[in-house]
Amino acid sequence: GGRAELGDMWTRHRETSSTARSFGAAGLSGALLLAVHGCAGTDSAPTGVDAGADTDGAETRGDGSGIDDDDTGNGTSNDGGGADDTGTGDTGPHDTDGDGDGIVPLYDDGTELEPEIHYDRGDAIVTRFADRGRDRHAREDQFQSYDHYLPHYWEYRTARMMIVDTVAKGGSTIEISYVTEWPLGAIEFRAWYSGQGTVAAYHGNYGAQFTEEGPGTYDNELQKVSDEGTQYKYSYTIESAIGLDGQSSPLALGQFMEFENSQFLDQVPVGRDNYYGTTYLYAVGTGGMVPWSTVGEFADPSSERENSHPIAEAGWSGGGTTLAYMHSGEPDNQYMQMATNLSSVNGQPFVLGRRVHHTNMIDGSHDESAENGLFDDLVGLAGPSFVNDSCDSCHTRNGRAPVAAIGEPLDKWVFRVAAADGGPDPMRGSVLQPFSTDGGAGEGQVSIAQWMENGDGLRSPSYEFTSGTPGRFSARLAPQLVGMGLLEAVAESTVLEWHDPDDADGDGISGRVQRVDDPVTGELRLGRFGWKAGASSLSHQIAGALNTDMGVMTSVKPEPDCGPMQADCGNTEGPELADDHLADLVKYVALLGMRPRRDLDDADALRGELVFGGLGCDTCHRASMTTSPFHPFAELRSQLIHPYSDLLLHDMGPGLEDDLGEGEASGAEWRTSPLWGIGLGACVTGGVEGPFQQQTCTPHESYLHDGRARTIDEAIRWHGGEAEDSALAYQTLVDGDRDALLRFLESL
Repeated sequence: GGRAELGDMWTRHRETSSTARSFGAAGLSGALLLAVHGCAGTDSAPTGVDAGADTDGAETRGDGSGIDDDDTGNGTSNDGGGADDTGTGDTGPHDTDGDGDGIVPLYDDGTELEPEIHYDRGDAIVTRFADRGRDRHAREDQFQSYDHYLPHYWEYRTARMMIVDTVAKGGSTIEISYVTEWPLGAIEFRAWYSGQGTVAAYHGNYGAQFTEEGPGTYDNELQKVSDEGTQYKYSYTIESAIGLDGQSSPLALGQFMEFENSQFLDQVPVGRDNYYGTTYLYAVGTGGMVPWSTVGEFADPSSERENSHPIAEAGWSGGGTTLAYMHSGEPDNQYMQMATNLSSVNGQPFVLGRRVHHTNMIDGSHDESAENGLFDDLVGLAGPSFVNDSCDSCHTRNGRAPVAAIGEPLDKWVFRVAAADGGPDPMRGSVLQPFSTDGGAGEGQVSIAQWMENGDGLRSPSYEFTSGTPGRFSARLAPQLVGMGLLEAVAESTVLEWHDPDDADGDGISGRVQRVDDPVTGELRLGRFGWKAGASSLSHQIAGALNTDMGVMTSVKPEPDCGPMQADCGNTEGPELADDHLADLVKYVALLGMRPRRDLDDADALRGELVFGGLGCDTCHRASMTTSPFHPFAELRSQLIHPYSDLLLHDMGPGLEDDLGEGEASGAEWRTSPLWGIGLGACVTGGVEGPFQQQTCTPHESYLHDGRARTIDEAIRWHGGEAEDSALAYQTLVDGDRDALLRFLESL
């Protein structure tokens, strides 16, 4: 029952924001054009390289309600079609002659969709989602053991859940069903928070009343389709609500039911048996899970004792994927969680993809626990030349990489290289791969030789290459991964509305789209991911990172990155990583949950939001947009999101320019970095220190493409080019406005 205090300035925005008042999504303005760019993997081989100069180069209901109304929930078709639903401004799904400038959309009204998560079947509202086993409970910050992953997390430890809610249809019941991958030794489903004696106490302890069916195999409707298998189904119907005071009442629209479903497994073949579950807040009569925060103090029995309340929608940064505020005292694990609305069909692919992400592709080991054993399918895939041996080695905890000390190898960075004329480096190809699996020296090491200090307190790195300085190069620090699936789901038409390469509106901003070739189909796509938007999709970006950063071939990128004079530099026999493993990895990255915006009632943060708008920040860092109804993943469709990006290329001026462009982007052009989650990144990157269950954040800040900015303030002051006026205006702000602006950014 004791409550631990983190006592750390980096958790001063600990999730204590108001949960009742909504400011409305329209009130969110942008931030300054901070080049804190985000992508999955570091940048892969270019679709074209210039010499640094400019080149010419919710659900699917059509009414936007967020609930599927075809009464099937199968999600295999889309009713949001229209004259122009291609997402490019062209006139049909295969017409590229309109103002889409030849861009072919990733998804359109012919895309096959995964099943709906939340839909109206006529007699009830149905919600289907996935859960995983947990070590402790959500509010137990004294244990700091809720958000992490235990050994064997991908084996037998996910559950598919379905809630059938008749309340909105005049009924009075909520039917709970779930399927586990292994039988339970004890059933525990608890609902209606009480907070009496412990922050894990509930009024409704329904486990003994659930029915059990199995073993067998169950489909997505949780219907048994085979007697073969180890899955079991558990069901119970709730017929009344229980208030915080313990009083029962009829179920009614507008109530919120907190629940936790534990998985106490019955002698599971590997790992321990007993696990708790995720703490969810369910919207009675409406369906769906909502992100939540606590109200009251546990130590004050006259308060609500940390009862859960919905977070105001202004805080839902990632739409339905948005997580609850972190109450477990684990600031380093903020970017590692399943989306709140994770579909029942994607729970197992998510954890399988996570296993790929955390596996050393040289020896097959898992980087979190020796108990996880070896992943035989991935042994020996990396190399012979590579930058690092696993995805997590660069994107530790899915966060930005730290800046290494002077003289240390930059093994969490990618250095794109080229000859002096902009073509491939003869002996290194397009990306420097400093390590080798065959005992050789690789393509040479690179480190920071010194920091060049400017007179205004800013700094920039100078590099030392052991194999000779390339004719041209561009340093790229590994960025954070959260939110990428939602950015893939933004329609091309949305981005093209902001495309203004000639500054036709006269606002001084001339952002333009990056256009890249699809590595599989060859079609022209909108560039979305990477520091210069050089990848068109998550599969493109991730396969590119596997290829150049790890030397792993896939069906998307089957050829090694070799210079024209390199011999035997990589595998030439085709794909090494199986397509199913790549698909799982894509789902893992796509379906990571986004933490909510914090400090929703903080006067300084709200003032800072107004300062952003006054400085013209939202011209590039667009606060809000709605994703397409055509994305195959139900979690990402028709979501109102707040990424603070326009996904366009912008000229950031000579201070941030390097001498190697990419595709249609010059050396000075960079994709607008999404700012969501920026206030949590320092603890994710820096991690924690101290004894178990007494750990505190050790923050590490590294912003911009090469980590030169040590603070958000420095990142803003580095802005030039199209953002120079805003950066200069920022520097003339009175201290109170400047501090408010920074506080707002830290709340994202």
